[in-house]
Amino acid sequence: QVQLVESGGGLVQAGGSLRLSCAASGRTFSSYAMGWFRQAPGKEREFVAAIRWSGGNTYYADSVKGRFTISRDNAKNTVYLQMNSLKPEDTAVYYCAARTTVYYWVYDVARAATGYADWGQGTQVTVSS
Repeated sequence: QVQLVESGGGLVQAGGSLRLSCAASGRTFSSYAMGWFRQAPGKEREFVAAIRWSGGNTYYADSVKGRFTISRDNAKNTVYLQMNSLKPEDTAVYYCAARTTVYYWVYDVARAATGYADWGQGTQVTVSS
C-alpha cells in the first residue's frame, strides 16, 4: 500500500497557473504508475493525467492536453501536476492515485480509475472567471 498526500491547491484566476504535488510513502514509489483525477461538484470523477513508473509514457485527458503537464521525481517520491492556462471548468477536487505497473501501459489502462488501488485525500482547485 502507498500513502498519498496532495498539496498545492488553491484559488486562482482564469489564465493562471498552479502546481499540485503528491507525496508518496510506503512501498517503493518508483514501481508504481501514478495518475491525477478530479471531481467537480455534482459530477463523476474523471481522469486528468497519468505517468508510468519510469517517467515516460504520459497520457492526458483531451480537456487538459497542452495545458497540464504531469511529471515525477522518484528520488523525492513525488508526482507533480503543472496546470497552466486554467479555466473555470478546471475547478474540482484533484486526487492523485497509484497503481502497480503494467506491461501494456496504454491510454485506456492509464485512465481507468478502477485500476488504481491507492488514493490521496484530494486538494481543492478553484478557478475564478
